[in-house]
Amino acid sequence: MAHRDWRTPTVVLICGGLILAFSLGIRHGFGLFLQPMTMDLGWGRETFAFSMALQNLLWGAAQPLSGMLADKYGAGRVLASGAVLYAAGLVLMALSQSGLALDLSAGLLIGLALSGTTFSVVFGAVGRTFPPEKRSMALGIAGAVGSFGQFVMLPLEQFLIGGFGWLEALLIIAAMATIMAPLSAALVERRTGPGVGTVRQSAMDAMKEALAHRGFVLLTLGFFVCGFQVVFISVHFPAFLLDRGLSAQTGMMALALIGFFNIIGSYLAGWLGGMLSKKYLLSALYIGRSVVIVIFLLLPITPLSVYLFAAAIGILWLATVPLTNGLVAQIFGVQYLSMLGGFVFFSHQIGSFLGVWLGGYLYDRTGSYNLVWLIASALGVVAAIANLPIDEREIRRAPMPSKA
Repeated sequence: MAHRDWRTPTVVLICGGLILAFSLGIRHGFGLFLQPMTMDLGWGRETFAFSMALQNLLWGAAQPLSGMLADKYGAGRVLASGAVLYAAGLVLMALSQSGLALDLSAGLLIGLALSGTTFSVVFGAVGRTFPPEKRSMALGIAGAVGSFGQFVMLPLEQFLIGGFGWLEALLIIAAMATIMAPLSAALVERRTGPGVGTVRQSAMDAMKEALAHRGFVLLTLGFFVCGFQVVFISVHFPAFLLDRGLSAQTGMMALALIGFFNIIGSYLAGWLGGMLSKKYLLSALYIGRSVVIVIFLLLPITPLSVYLFAAAIGILWLATVPLTNGLVAQIFGVQYLSMLGGFVFFSHQIGSFLGVWLGGYLYDRTGSYNLVWLIASALGVVAAIANLPIDEREIRRAPMPSKA
């Protein structure tokens, strides 16, 4: 008698969401280490910012390859390898005494680790597990669980920094990162999910098809803006508030609120994406970010305005992710979802690199983040316009001939 596979869609969804919670939650708190590390080690903010920018760039550059490996060999192996790299990178980050060491640990190792433990790999596995009518909701739930990790990990990381110091905090967090390895066993795929193997198409053919599709290019452009905005805010926002005379606790609470309201935003995006046009929802999210940023800059910077901004931007934070990945699956199918999602995400990380590095660069030269805030707001309008012409219709291909 055949044994029932314990890797049910529900188990895959829960474990995939928990992996996102650890991976994104740890990364979301890196901005809390900016001031204590730079002050203790005598670095400028650009040194720390460049390492975080390099992390995001390498994360994106490696994402298509990680996605391709996950599509071919299954997400479980890629996720387990990424967990090991993540823990090693955190340990070496704690021991870094120079900018180069920080670049190699927080930049290179954690960047590669994130490419194997985040959206494209997890969403590829979840997307192949659920049928089309449930896929958008499943992606939204996975994103919401990941957002819960951002909400929980930030106060924990702030507590560890305050109670033990930033070095010991990084070592404790490294131990926590290893939990992702056993969770990855649930995402070892059977390669027989909905929509897998129905069309004869190589990975190279899939990539050529996507790059020739105008909607894919426009979606990629919009995701560049997403990366610029969210990583600039997540890394530099605590320091921005300290410069305005607010406490480190206020910065931590703001990032935690972003993570909490991101739970709501990601879930709502997945739910709405199953009923409404994903491209119009994406346009609304991007223009909403620009409006929220402008209003925040025009108001006096107080704890109340900070928390209201965090709640509003949190709703819009990573709600773009299930919609973007859902749109890729809707147009191109799920066979190469991890790889194609990885290419879109590479653009996101180029934007992340520019957002976090430009924040440090312009701050060191002007003493203010104002110009970067204005750039982030203007780019939101560009992304909103770019998503409108996307053709959301599924590409029809000739099916594989059936075997005799």
